[in-house]
Amino acid sequence: MKNLICAAFVLFLTGGVADAQSPQWQPLWPSGAPSALGTADHDVPAVQFWPAKAEAVSETAVLVCPGGGYGGLAMGHEGIEIAEWLNARGLDAWVLRYRLGSKGYHHPIQKNDVLRAMRFVRHARERGGAKGPVGVWGFSAGGHLASTAATHFDSPDLNKDDVIDSVPSRPDFAVLCYPVITMTDDFTHGGSKRNLLGKDRLKNSELIELLSNQNAVSANTPPTFLFHTTADQAVPVENAVLFFSALQRHKVTSEMHIYQKGRHGVGLASADPVLSSWPERLADWMTTNGWMQKAM
Repeated sequence: MKNLICAAFVLFLTGGVADAQSPQWQPLWPSGAPSALGTADHDVPAVQFWPAKAEAVSETAVLVCPGGGYGGLAMGHEGIEIAEWLNARGLDAWVLRYRLGSKGYHHPIQKNDVLRAMRFVRHARERGGAKGPVGVWGFSAGGHLASTAATHFDSPDLNKDDVIDSVPSRPDFAVLCYPVITMTDDFTHGGSKRNLLGKDRLKNSELIELLSNQNAVSANTPPTFLFHTTADQAVPVENAVLFFSALQRHKVTSEMHIYQKGRHGVGLASADPVLSSWPERLADWMTTNGWMQKAM
């Protein structure tokens, strides 16, 4: 019932039309996104709501951030497939379409989009009667964006007319899969850095320091799960190690799984007999922490 109420409220906000087979994109700013360069889909940050199966509903929801080097969005294996995996385990999923460097958008646009999405999801769920935890899950550059939400969250603005801005943006937990973490040249992913910062800011030391998210970890960073492979030739495994080490220094609940083999961008890796076990480790972790009713 809460899913039906939640979906109805989102549609009320946006004037959308329900379609259970293909969820509608719901704009994060129904009246127009700040700093938008146009009105095409790539100018409109939005979320798709994928409700959990009615027979196995948890109070947990997850905002999913597909990867794509901040230049594209891998909506299939790092978006829709992830939503379906969560739905099958009783969790609501919201897939995020954020603005991209390849379309002229650079920091802080992406940070603003993901924090607004966290607020949008919470607001919709609260109006629909669901008040459980909301996590963030990201892959590759989407992992950088998810880690940005986990480290650069801000306080609600109670003075704004937009009620969504009065909702907290901090995730309750984070899942980072083969994530881009650092912007330093030794371990970063060059394409993600270029698209996020913009060509004219690639040597900006302040931005590089700010957006190397291992530097922003604190005791307030939410519990985090990391997955990576040592064979990743696109995003070095040191990215995950840097973030995990920072979590440990600040005594943040965390778990990391590093596999020996596996290319970048594997998603759930369902076709690999070894790598396909990593989602089970995530389910175990979520069950242990009370965000999933049971590992399936």
